[in-house]
Amino acid sequence: MKKRILLIALLAVSSIAISNIASAQVTPPNPTQDIPVVGTIAGGGTFEGTLDIVRFVRDGSGIAAIGSLTGTLTDASGIAIGSVSNLQIQLPVSQIIGSCDILHLNLGPLDLDLLGLVVHLDEVVLDITAESGAGNLLGNLLCAVTHILDGPAPLFAVIGLLNRILGILG
Repeated sequence: MKKRILLIALLAVSSIAISNIASAQVTPPNPTQDIPVVGTIAGGGTFEGTLDIVRFVRDGSGIAAIGSLTGTLTDASGIAIGSVSNLQIQLPVSQIIGSCDILHLNLGPLDLDLLGLVVHLDEVVLDITAESGAGNLLGNLLCAVTHILDGPAPLFAVIGLLNRILGILG
């Protein structure tokens, strides 16, 4: 009887602890907000601040990020000589790195009996992806080949996707 009461009490306590853990949500940091910006200025001074990316726009034949820059300028002796707050800036997006699926092979379990030699093979999953970007010659080639029949994606469609991602990130 005492064991049963103890077991019920333990179950009640553990269910309360589990519900408290499940209700606590952790929001991951937004990678487009509070980006650290550090630089040097003429005469040995520095700039330290943060950049928040607000949206993406078309810039000629490329893409640019529009952001809000906030920070402080200090001279060589460390004295603040100026600051900027929510200064709108435009930065070119120069490297867009992506990946493309080349092969996804999923083999189920296989049992073979070859004249008394029994071979058992469990499930095998093989995924091959190519990463495109600067210096990834084979990845660039394979991604180009896999998309050879695709039409060229309009630049405004890519910009729209980037802006939707920003909206999701908050």
